[in-house]
Amino acid sequence: MRPSLAARLRAGLLLVLAAALAVPPASAQDPPGPSFRDVISMRSVSNPALAPDGEAVVFEVDAAEWGDNRFDTELWIARSGAAPRPLTRADGGSSRDPRWSPDGRHLAFVSDRTEAPQLFVLPVDGGEALQVTSVEEGVGTIRWSPDGSRIAFTRTDPTPDSIESREERYGDFAVEDQHTRMTHLWMVDVSDVLGPSFTAACDSVGAGCASPPEPTRLTEGDSLTVTDFAWSPTGTRIAVAHKDRPAITAWNSLDLALVDVETTERTPLVERHGRDGSPVWAPDGSSVFFETSAGDSLVFYENDQYARIGVGEEGPTGEPVPLAESFDENLSDVHWTPRGLYAVAWQRTKRPLVRVDPASGAVSIEETEPARIFEMDFSADGDEVALLGQTASTLPEVYRTPLDSFDPQPVTAATEQIAEWELGTSEVISWTSRDGTPIEGVLYKPADFDPSETYPLLVNIHGGPAGIDYPKPLDAYVYPVAQWMSKGALVLQPNYRGSTGYGEAFRSLNVGDLGVGDMKDVMSGVDHLVERGLVDTTRMGAMGWSQGGYISAYLTTHTDRFSAISVGAGISDWETYYVTTDIHPFTRQYLGATPWEDPQIYEKTSPMTTIQRASTPTLIQHGENDARVPIPNAYKLYQGLRDQGVSTDLVVYEGFGHGITKPKERLAAMWHNWQWFARHLWGEDVSLPLEK
Repeated sequence: MRPSLAARLRAGLLLVLAAALAVPPASAQDPPGPSFRDVISMRSVSNPALAPDGEAVVFEVDAAEWGDNRFDTELWIARSGAAPRPLTRADGGSSRDPRWSPDGRHLAFVSDRTEAPQLFVLPVDGGEALQVTSVEEGVGTIRWSPDGSRIAFTRTDPTPDSIESREERYGDFAVEDQHTRMTHLWMVDVSDVLGPSFTAACDSVGAGCASPPEPTRLTEGDSLTVTDFAWSPTGTRIAVAHKDRPAITAWNSLDLALVDVETTERTPLVERHGRDGSPVWAPDGSSVFFETSAGDSLVFYENDQYARIGVGEEGPTGEPVPLAESFDENLSDVHWTPRGLYAVAWQRTKRPLVRVDPASGAVSIEETEPARIFEMDFSADGDEVALLGQTASTLPEVYRTPLDSFDPQPVTAATEQIAEWELGTSEVISWTSRDGTPIEGVLYKPADFDPSETYPLLVNIHGGPAGIDYPKPLDAYVYPVAQWMSKGALVLQPNYRGSTGYGEAFRSLNVGDLGVGDMKDVMSGVDHLVERGLVDTTRMGAMGWSQGGYISAYLTTHTDRFSAISVGAGISDWETYYVTTDIHPFTRQYLGATPWEDPQIYEKTSPMTTIQRASTPTLIQHGENDARVPIPNAYKLYQGLRDQGVSTDLVVYEGFGHGITKPKERLAAMWHNWQWFARHLWGEDVSLPLEK
């Protein structure tokens, strides 16, 4: 009898899972539950790309490469009724951003198997990937033209000769906010490359297979850098989002323009103060949908706005028309199909499919399963959709479904990796904060949870602040949540004020009140569980990364109720943060002023202001080259705690920015948290295991 579809899916994906999870045997002091290395070694799926006819889906598979100390990304394909199989294997590099050709015969993608990321094209029915570009600084975003003859891509300009000459004479230095390199739009004609001369023996353009196509530059200038683009349905123009400089803080100069593919002439489409970007064409080419701040400065905690603008032969036809005005959240992953505008959006801890009427702007929300949809891609006619989704009991999986009879069926079987692990459960709980604000959070409970017992409590605080936590079977990063549950602890993840999914008013509640209001929400959640009789109050800990690290630092200097705290990439002093971060407007917008205009608000919200009250043992983890929360914040908190005689360790992850992006250092960071809380909550002295 033929194996079931589920069995075939498992077989296809699990062929390589065994190798990924083949790790050394556990040592005597390993934590309970799955090993940290097993958790980090889990393969994850993402970024589904549906074939134009809807008959196949390509997706990315990420896995840890321990020998090279990197996370590898490769492309897999699943055809209707068949098990997934790998498409790429880039030794020493990754393959990402799969894009189907309009006829469904080829797949374009970006791979860094060479010195810089380059554009490759692969015949889907068989053959080797062909390297199409070989450009200095590499390729960024790629998009096929509607007729499949050309591929447009972004490319950052190389270092100018003048800078190289200067460095030769004066060495290496940089002037802040100057000498930046722009990103421009380019195009390459692949019609000859993908013709009859394309053979399986080819591995790069110019290797006896085809003449290397010469890319054509579509935009230029020292005051224009491209952030996003979209081909018109006719293939004659490209809508380009651009700003005047690459700096992340230049978003208020983001405008839209139309670029003529043949003449490279650029015509303004939307040009005004504020942010106008992320263009999406109507299928008939008559309008462009885009995200906008409607002429105002972009504010972090406000809802995005949306509009469409008519497009004619000469450019825009009329003024932008607002859409989705009554929708109180942000839309993501917008697609304009022949059936209409579709997107996804957080609604509390769910992320359903959303439809926007392009004429009236009305929004309808579909209650869908899986309850959280992260990414989507549609067939050419809009009838079929592939999506990346997750439930409370599964890892993220790729699904396929007809849009009319929405019933997503799994394409991947990533959850099989945790089938034999004894994990706890997660559920959404709610409570009232100290100022009366309703708050939700996610509570993780051990598999053998008994409501009549009390448990140690670990509070894991998300970043953002506009992040969100939701129920899932496993939560890791650098915090060993599964192992703490196996050890017999509860883990609370509060969606404190400022979190996404609860509307603009809720995201604005900590404006001018950062840390202060956040702490109310966290501690009222702790009190709620204590009142339910679930918590051993002598064994409580708190932790978080980025904004969660800041809130953890704030807890360190404002309460003594925790036995231990871990601060990951957290802000300790807002003035220090303001003058060193790469996003200065974030501070001004949330605190309402600069440090020189209102030093009191900076003092009120800074953990360092009350450092002399600190008594909780505090672990500090920080990336050496963090530009978002620069490392002086870590050194300031560390020295302040030492001066107060508080037990503290500072771990600096050398060469890393705001995140820990390599498996070995992530393993170390997880062990560091396990050691810290084992010592201060359970009284255990755990050594960092050094054996193979």
